[in-house]
Amino acid sequence: MSSSTRAGFLLLEDGTLFRGLRRDAEIERVAEVVFTTNMTGYQEVFTDPSYGDQIVVMTTPMIGNYGVNADDPESGKPQVAGVVVRELTNHPSNWRASGDLRGWLRDAQVPVLEEVDTRRLTRHLRSAGVMRGVIGNGETPSAVTRTALEACPSMEGLDLASRASTRERYSWGDPNAPSHIVAYDYGIKRNILRLFAENGCRVTVVPAGTAAEAVLESAPNGVFLANGPGDPAAVEYAPGIIRALAENEVPILGICLGHQLLGLTFGARTEKMPYGHRGGNHPVREVDTDRVLITSQNHGFAVVGDEKGIPGAPALRVTHVNLNDGTVEGLMHRELPVFAVQYHPEAAPGPHDARPLFGEFLKAVRASGARNEPNA
Repeated sequence: MSSSTRAGFLLLEDGTLFRGLRRDAEIERVAEVVFTTNMTGYQEVFTDPSYGDQIVVMTTPMIGNYGVNADDPESGKPQVAGVVVRELTNHPSNWRASGDLRGWLRDAQVPVLEEVDTRRLTRHLRSAGVMRGVIGNGETPSAVTRTALEACPSMEGLDLASRASTRERYSWGDPNAPSHIVAYDYGIKRNILRLFAENGCRVTVVPAGTAAEAVLESAPNGVFLANGPGDPAAVEYAPGIIRALAENEVPILGICLGHQLLGLTFGARTEKMPYGHRGGNHPVREVDTDRVLITSQNHGFAVVGDEKGIPGAPALRVTHVNLNDGTVEGLMHRELPVFAVQYHPEAAPGPHDARPLFGEFLKAVRASGARNEPNA
């Protein structure tokens, strides 16, 4: 072990200890421990606000091969609380690279635990469920480290969307674009904004708690409810806002946390999943067509229900289900232009099977724009 390398560990709340090596600053970090099956796109994963306050385990054995660059981040900085890997390469090689992953995470004060048996760790989390953990220094956790772990709050009951949201509204895209989208920022990813801009939309991004009246004053052609971290049931202010917008028949699309909030708005419940869905290879079936999409996902909560319906929400129809566990992956209102999916149609990282969903939403947006024309 070199002078710059020292022992480290990941201690889970059930007492399970995974040893590894540290080469970064002596930072100890406590957070929920989750795993993702993405084989590439680590920079997008680490900058996705939906991973806020989470230690992310990478199941792919070698990470960092192609370095980091200025184009791929999904937000302005790494959002993860920590990273656990089997091997972090010291020699990245890619024509787009402007730096290496280890240095980028070190500069952002994100602790990394290397040389961990991530296969065993992932199997443990799949069996026991995701749980709180701490990345620490040395061979054995100290009493202080154990106390910090015990004090870490559970993800259930945490409104992290308010923390991840922008504080001020801002615009994205061509200001003369024909369609105007208002996007509620619960932890929005940049690729969502890029896709709207590429499809002839200007986007006004607003803080999570923005009143419906303030949005309706700008006469949007559509409203987008973004992804984000934390417990959807704790975002107590959102359903009232969403209902007011929906009752004005504004087309609404929600993804990830936005999907869960739409469910809550119309009477559904959400629940914490044992280990969630995180990765770029999750199969989803479209109920009406039986078509299967391979999707990118990142969530630890789900709308309670199945293909037959959503208890407590008779106005909602299930449109997509997960082929692995049958959970609700999509819903739409039976009368209003409101629909949502649990997965990430914008990917980044992940496959593009679900990209057409944006086209479906934009049809409703453009129809709304036509109705709002002076001579319509």
